[in-house]
Amino acid sequence: MDYDLIVIGGGPAGYVGAIRAAQLGKKVVCVEMERAGGTCLNWGCIPTKALLKSAEIKQLLGHVGDYGLSISGEIGFDFAKIMQRSRSVSDQMARGIEYLFKSKKIDYVVGKAQIQAPAEGSIKKVNVTGADGKTQTLTGNAILICTGAKAKALPGVKVDGVKVITSREALVVKTAPKSILILGAGAIGCEFAYFFNAFGAKVTIIEMLPQILPVEDAEVAELLKRSFTKQGIEIFTDTKVEKTEVLDHGVKLTVAGGKTFEADQLLVAIGVEAQTEGLFGPGLKLELDRGYLKTNERYETSVKGIYGAGDIIGPPWLAHVASHEAIEAVEGLFVPGKKPHKVTIFPGCTYCIPQVASVGLTEKAAKEKNIKYKVGKFPYKASGKAVAAGDSEGFVKVLLGEKYGEIIGAHIIGADATELIAEYTLAMSSELTADEINATIHAHPTLAEMDHEAVLAAEGRPIHI
Repeated sequence: MDYDLIVIGGGPAGYVGAIRAAQLGKKVVCVEMERAGGTCLNWGCIPTKALLKSAEIKQLLGHVGDYGLSISGEIGFDFAKIMQRSRSVSDQMARGIEYLFKSKKIDYVVGKAQIQAPAEGSIKKVNVTGADGKTQTLTGNAILICTGAKAKALPGVKVDGVKVITSREALVVKTAPKSILILGAGAIGCEFAYFFNAFGAKVTIIEMLPQILPVEDAEVAELLKRSFTKQGIEIFTDTKVEKTEVLDHGVKLTVAGGKTFEADQLLVAIGVEAQTEGLFGPGLKLELDRGYLKTNERYETSVKGIYGAGDIIGPPWLAHVASHEAIEAVEGLFVPGKKPHKVTIFPGCTYCIPQVASVGLTEKAAKEKNIKYKVGKFPYKASGKAVAAGDSEGFVKVLLGEKYGEIIGAHIIGADATELIAEYTLAMSSELTADEINATIHAHPTLAEMDHEAVLAAEGRPIHI
């Protein structure tokens, strides 16, 4: 036997799980099909944030007059260099993960992993086939599957990387499209809509559900829709695509009712599906739930000694949730007496401008659960720091349990929303109430003061509105 733990997948679940197991003194190997960091670091979270920062700076430069500054001439950009910087950021972070593996004595193998049957015994076998076609066999006491998810394809439409792309191909486009249709208005769709619009593309979002960012608070989604519309992005919700055609000059969509849309490119952002292709050897079957690995309260699959964490076990498809799940799974496996828990409280973030972040229940969800609650809202325009910074669009909204004042949900849209949500997430994880938030002195002037003011507003006693 070679290892205490074989980790398959080197993304936010895999590399974090491998590191935690190594910290616990275990002999670990991490198998990654492409490069350390997985989809998030190489083709998702990190490179997209580099692109969005370029878009944010470009937009800011267009408003320098508001700050008493001036720039002569048109603000130009080198799209290829913007994309190159995004890739270099990913490369730097991937090298960092590879260094962590080396420093913590974690073996790192690049190749396609396949778990061999039978897998019921105490020793597990994983075959890894490298780019050269050669296969090696790893053996271990346990396996942690962290292979993540991949973008869902549009039935009958081939992703060619030119006219039809997913988020992965969008990260390596050579030139900015003159026009682009984005199918799906979740976080990925909205982030790329903001990015391409900032660099001159005519962007049209088509969403089948009644609102953009369908999982977010309705008021937040409506404000983002208004903001996007002001920025020049066209948005069509409650719109179902019935036909997709790839033409010589671009792509054409026909939606219910007969209306058509045409553009140079189509970005398909309709969700993700589990990455299990080629993972299970002949004769090996793991129980699935809607295509995702089914795991118990200890993150163990239907086969003893094989565990799963991250996107491969289903929603929410978030890097930070994946990392937390992997740590829980590893500690449950190797720490005596540790009882892992499944994730229930987690922040969700969308990094367009304005940013969107949330944790806990929306008003709709609270009503569906028959939970009595109070709502507090505080606008950015009443924050001295936001106004001084020229970032006065947005609001902070918090839901408190009516009886005890516990925080059951929080929703933020505006500058640095993805940073501000941490206070509410900590509060919910620690079962704090409005009293603890109110007893905490928030520095002035900061955007974080709005977290406090929203709680005061829910109690009917805000100071600055």
